[in-house]
Amino acid sequence: MLLAVHHVAIICSDYETSKQFYTNKLGFVVLAENWRPERQSWKCDLRHGPIQIELFSFPDPPGRPSRPEACGLRHIAFVVASVEASAELLRSRDVEVEPIRTDPYTGRLFTFIADPDGLPIELYQDGV
Repeated sequence: MLLAVHHVAIICSDYETSKQFYTNKLGFVVLAENWRPERQSWKCDLRHGPIQIELFSFPDPPGRPSRPEACGLRHIAFVVASVEASAELLRSRDVEVEPIRTDPYTGRLFTFIADPDGLPIELYQDGV
């Protein structure tokens, strides 16, 4: 029935800041960008390889509960070839990177960063 994840939709508080983060820091490319006047909202389709994000802006969105662990979507995770190399690249782009850890169940390396609104983003070395 289900074949794949098509996209992840993210609502941001500052559209330009978030768009710059996803394009300049993480390397996503803008596929389409549309102003929706009836909603006073931007919708931006971003792609990085097979990963697609829909970035939305809305007037005065409520904050996202994150910590302590809130119910709902916890984080998004991206597979990387090397957590160490990815962390080094992101630090060179002024992105704060948490310490690299090892998953106790899989032995894989992972770390977290956050987007401009604090959305946790995991970088996971899957061995692919």
